[in-house]
Amino acid sequence: MAPTLEINKRPVTLTNLRKELWPGEGIDKYRLIKYYLEVSPYMLPHLKNRFLVFQRFPGGINEKGFFQKNCPQGAPSWIKTVTFKHSADKVTRYILATGPESLTWLGNQACLEIHQWLSSVNSLENPDFAVFDLDPMEGVAFSQVCTVAFALYGLLKKKGYKGYPKTSGSRGIQVYLPLYPVYSYEVVRKFCEEIFKELNRLFPAITTLERKVSARGAKIYLDYLQNAQGKTLVAPYSPRPLPGAPVSAPLEWSEIEACSFLPSSFGIKNILYRLQKKGDLFAPVLTNRQKILP
Repeated sequence: MAPTLEINKRPVTLTNLRKELWPGEGIDKYRLIKYYLEVSPYMLPHLKNRFLVFQRFPGGINEKGFFQKNCPQGAPSWIKTVTFKHSADKVTRYILATGPESLTWLGNQACLEIHQWLSSVNSLENPDFAVFDLDPMEGVAFSQVCTVAFALYGLLKKKGYKGYPKTSGSRGIQVYLPLYPVYSYEVVRKFCEEIFKELNRLFPAITTLERKVSARGAKIYLDYLQNAQGKTLVAPYSPRPLPGAPVSAPLEWSEIEACSFLPSSFGIKNILYRLQKKGDLFAPVLTNRQKILP
């Protein structure tokens, strides 16, 4: 009989706990669930009231995974869902994380990556942060990503804004600017586009706004198009299905200025120590709401 873990009076059935999800790295499903439970006090506030999308790897990262938007059949009755109508013929039943029991169940479903909407269920038409996504193409040195990210920090600061950076968990850096949820996605997207155009003018040799992947070359793609309803980004502290089990880790600007880390520096095995030492560096994203200045 499969073991059951009761959290907040909600039973979670656990299965195949010794399945290696990152083969050869000592990270099985048990270790993933344990990570989600331990990181939940820091991660859950960032997921609260947001539609979530998952990437699942039941066979581990060496086998093909799949994205899941709709709550699957057979999910516990206590899993909270909200139905959203994208169009006349597209309706999605999104999952909302309500507590550590939600993350435990997701871990048991081999959800190795958690993505979140940029707006909450309270204001689906109005994002509560703008996102500046620095996405390096192959051949770009990570030191260049840090240089451009720190220049973005300077641009935002000069304009009176405060952004908060995190690793993507892969090779990029994402900067969040928390906003009052009063602006449309179009307004926020245009705002990010204009700032990225300035950044591109500062670094034309190593950055690009080119949408066509094959035409970008070995440059950092300045992606403002993520600021759109229905688009998602990897959540803070979410693992990534990559060797080493990296996570999307909030950063200090001084770390970016010094480029004192690599994207692989933060993972399931060490991020909790960093959290105990530094706390949740991304916490101000939930409180320091800012206005887009005219």
